Amino acid sequence: MSRFWETKKLSEMTHAEWESLCDGCGKCCLHKLQDEDSGEIAFTNVACRLLNTGTARCTDYPRRRIRVPDCVRLTAKGAHTFAWLPRTCAYRLLAEGKPLPEWHYLVCGDPEAVHRAGVSVKGRCVGEDTVIDLEDHVVEWDDL
Repeated sequence: MSRFWETKKLSEMTHAEWESLCDGCGKCCLHKLQDEDSGEIAFTNVACRLLNTGTARCTDYPRRRIRVPDCVRLTAKGAHTFAWLPRTCAYRLLAEGKPLPEWHYLVCGDPEAVHRAGVSVKGRCVGEDTVIDLEDHVVEWDDL
């Protein structure tokens, strides 16, 4: 298997290569709160309404930005802004010049490894329709 992520810059990747970087953790689909003064980002365990909390996958990925207008589209041009992504995210890791973790399926060949490694939101989040106040759902997981 070609290890394109080790030889190409994010901006040089094809669309398919770019999309394949996603490890399926679902953390980017969690609601986040940003402190107005410090800019600090706080993650919650509240999932976007399109995230299947049992699989950690978007239920309508092709139309997500139509159905959820504030869904953020990750692009190579925006790589310098990826600090809001969890530190285990392949996009952020590669933008920072770091290697992919051993559990990333491009490295190990197993798309379920992210869940077994305990770094996905599978089984750790709630749907946004069950939440009244996001501040009650701030989490400090080690893998964020």
